Amino acid sequence: MVTATKAPLSPLPTDLPAVERRAAIPSGFVAAGGVAGIKASGRPDLALVATVVGPDGGRAPAAAAAVFTPNAFAAAPVRLSRTHLAVTDPAGNGGYGWATGIVSTSGCANAATGAAGDADQAEVAAMLAEALATTPSQTLLLSTGIIGTRLPLDIVRAGIAAVAPTLAPSDDGLAAAADALRTTDSIVKIATTTIPLADPDGQAVRSVRVTGIAKGVGMIHPRMATMLSILLTDATIEPATLHGLLRPAVARTWNQLSVDGDTSTNDTVFVLASGAAGAARVAAGTHEAAELGRAIEAVGRDLARQQAADGEGATTLITCQVSGAVDDADARAVARAVISSSLVKAAVHGRDPNWGRIAGAAGNATLAGEAVLIAAGLTPSAARSRAGTAAELDPDRLRIAIAGHLVFDGPSGGPVAFDRAVARAAMAVPELLVRLDLGLGEGSGEGFGCDLTESYVIENSEYTT
Repeated sequence: MVTATKAPLSPLPTDLPAVERRAAIPSGFVAAGGVAGIKASGRPDLALVATVVGPDGGRAPAAAAAVFTPNAFAAAPVRLSRTHLAVTDPAGNGGYGWATGIVSTSGCANAATGAAGDADQAEVAAMLAEALATTPSQTLLLSTGIIGTRLPLDIVRAGIAAVAPTLAPSDDGLAAAADALRTTDSIVKIATTTIPLADPDGQAVRSVRVTGIAKGVGMIHPRMATMLSILLTDATIEPATLHGLLRPAVARTWNQLSVDGDTSTNDTVFVLASGAAGAARVAAGTHEAAELGRAIEAVGRDLARQQAADGEGATTLITCQVSGAVDDADARAVARAVISSSLVKAAVHGRDPNWGRIAGAAGNATLAGEAVLIAAGLTPSAARSRAGTAAELDPDRLRIAIAGHLVFDGPSGGPVAFDRAVARAAMAVPELLVRLDLGLGEGSGEGFGCDLTESYVIENSEYTT
């Protein structure tokens, strides 16, 4: 054991807008949630979000962008939502377009259900379109629950008919939708922030809101999205520009989230922009676009952290922050490797400052897939060459701190003498910070996970029975 030559590693700062965890519906939207009866428990299981009815009696479509699971068993709602976005804006190839409403059914994933499941989902879209007086192609769909089960269409039809009349431009309506989004989540997940943007004449500043709701605390290991999330903003923006802001935000937030290492069949993030705040149109590559992108990322980051903290059976949120990487892509790879490690997660649950497990996980880190790297800002050629490659790490430069205690200092010779009992006590907190500095460059990144507990194993050993 050696004595460290440098001070312990401090938390990495963030310059994202401040976020509040409350329901605050942006202007231009209505929302509602209720009980359809899909869940045997009788808990809320149907959520609706739509644009408001305009003076002409119709609902103006909102700009929409999405990021979906890459799972080969992508569920029927994922496939149909891609199709609808492509219909409303063919240039988006299913990633962006226009939408009037979203429906989420909870209790049945409608995944691995074949052609019959696709037909069921199309019928749900038709139900929603009828309820909102819009066209099916302007609807987006979410489902969550057990894989391999069919949607009970009669129950869904009755649920939409009952919930749609309660749609309201209110915070309570959005809170109800967030509640109905849940499956095994123990708490509702909502985050909101506001930013100032100029009006079209540049004479006044408008307050633009970004609010998100999310669900998902198990089967969480996204590769382009998270379980289910809906972000709403009253900014004015074209779908393609909105998609360009969503993809990097997802890559830095939800793509850095892991609860159990399993990528879902239903992962989806939607963001809708109503334009109702009256601010000037946000153009790609501008300061305004950067500010809106930061707001989207702030909301996504907070929702991802809420999901990690509420992971099935979890008692501790694990935040891993990495600095000193050759670039941000390497830093994110190392952070994700650490928070995804079952051995690290088990050690955190046992309050064991076993830095060797952290070092081992970091040493196994590999970069994300090509699509994620491109979304995060790498050129297509760089993404192709680096996707899945090992992150650069030199043990002689690596430093590791657990809960503020420096435990490994490569430049000083490696393992550091530290008070294990004090470090163990410091780990008994709701959020544990694991800090690594790779000593190789200026890259930084973070990841969010949770401890692995007996409760997780018990819950998932009996999920369908």
